[in-house]
Amino acid sequence: MPDKKKIIKLLNEIADMMEFKGENQFKVGAFRNGANTIRSIESFDSIVEGKKLGEIKGIGKSLQSVIYEFTENGNSSVYDELKREFPEGIDDLFKIKGMGPKKVQVLYSELKISNITQLEEAVSQNKLNGLKGFTDTLINSLPEEINKIRENKKYILINRAQEVTDIVIREMKSLNSVIKIETTGNLRRGMETISILTFIALIKKGTDFLKETVTKFNAVNEEGDIIISGMAEIPVKIFYFDEKTDYDRGLVITTGSFEFVNKIFGLKELKGNDELEIFKNAKIPYVIPEMREEEFLTVKDKNLKENSDLSLNQLKGLLHWHTTYSDGRDTLESMLTAAEKLNFNFAAVCDHSKAAAYANGLKEERVKLQREEIEKLRSRFKLNILQGIESDILADGSLDYPDEFLPQFDFIVASVHSRFNLDEKEMTARIIRAVENPYTDLLGHPSGRLLLARDAYKMDTQKIIDACAANSVAIEINSHPKRLDLDWRWIYYAREKGCIFSINADAHSIEDIDMLKYGILMGRKGGLMSSEVINCYDSESFKKFLNRKVKREFND
Repeated sequence: MPDKKKIIKLLNEIADMMEFKGENQFKVGAFRNGANTIRSIESFDSIVEGKKLGEIKGIGKSLQSVIYEFTENGNSSVYDELKREFPEGIDDLFKIKGMGPKKVQVLYSELKISNITQLEEAVSQNKLNGLKGFTDTLINSLPEEINKIRENKKYILINRAQEVTDIVIREMKSLNSVIKIETTGNLRRGMETISILTFIALIKKGTDFLKETVTKFNAVNEEGDIIISGMAEIPVKIFYFDEKTDYDRGLVITTGSFEFVNKIFGLKELKGNDELEIFKNAKIPYVIPEMREEEFLTVKDKNLKENSDLSLNQLKGLLHWHTTYSDGRDTLESMLTAAEKLNFNFAAVCDHSKAAAYANGLKEERVKLQREEIEKLRSRFKLNILQGIESDILADGSLDYPDEFLPQFDFIVASVHSRFNLDEKEMTARIIRAVENPYTDLLGHPSGRLLLARDAYKMDTQKIIDACAANSVAIEINSHPKRLDLDWRWIYYAREKGCIFSINADAHSIEDIDMLKYGILMGRKGGLMSSEVINCYDSESFKKFLNRKVKREFND
């Protein structure tokens, strides 16, 4: 099936590479404009599958060829050919904030700079001064930006870490010497970015586990532990024991953060047949793996130290998801069918609003069309269907529909999607004004961060959380592995203030719904209880939430 987002990304990357090479601007523009055109096509999948791209104005033969090839084969010969001509390491230059293809081209043609090490040297030697397009502000920001890229390369996102973990565990279980193996360390605690994948194995006595592992993975033995390189972008480390008691003790020690283990257990002897027994024998209340962080230890309120009871099967409502009406890959009907199969009781579609032109946002007339389709679909589904919207928070804090239009929606997510560079005072005031809007139900991805790619906005998070509590606005824990936003470290403070939360996949396809598991992990890290999550409400309780400030109808 055509993946609209991946195709848009592909066309833009081809345009970037063409622009870097200095190719004809009309050709570059054709790819960029084609990407923009595709954003606004609602029935993109059926058009591609029906080979009808030629009927779309702005999608010429070159673009059609690239799109059809990518859809059918998963690759692009145009992209691959351009990529082969690129100097190694130059990709990193494109990731630098404020650096586009033209600036990268200037660096390469004028100074033969093709990687961040060369750029760093050039900055330190003042070689960029006077180069076209390189202002003092940009030049002064480069050392910090270069450092960020270097640091980010040491980590992978949680979903990629899980993919590698599944492979390691499957392969390790095939060894004759392995009785049991599981993940530990940062991934077991559900950390959002991972710098090393850690495993712990229980092995059979008398077998040569080390030799088996070295042979299978080309691993090395390092002070009694096994390090596998080449399997992932980060190191893979395996602790191994042939005694069950050592295995259980090792699992406890390697799971918790250093600060947690040190402060909780200190010099106590760890003994027991499993983790529960080890905690019990140490006279310490059991703490679930996700909460074994230093932040847990600093919480003074005893009620906030209870183990989270959150689990995926407690989610009754699928909130904040997108369809082909805006930038989603799947239709409204398909998404609802998936939600019903997953046993959700209610679902609120929240396509992008009209200010989000980049995402084919819904103008008022298209909101009406979507509502009409929802009305037709209601009789075909058991679950309750709501029409929501992800409304852009404009620079002044207003939502991007008039207040008299907002009552049209059953559920409103307010999110920032533009003007990320406001100063802290302006951004804080902007978001608080949106939170204070009586129609706002949920503050979407509050900090705007993109893990390993973009920092959070400059804002006073504490004041924004306070505003959400005061205005009965739920705070989103966005489950997308690139976001995981609200940062789990703020959950304890928000709970202390009496905030409520919503865990959402921000799904743009049926497959994306699966990302809810990462939001659940983040909620568990903050000790979140199901009673604090609006997705866990039953239909009647959710109806009360919707009507807490503005009277709304809820179709039963």
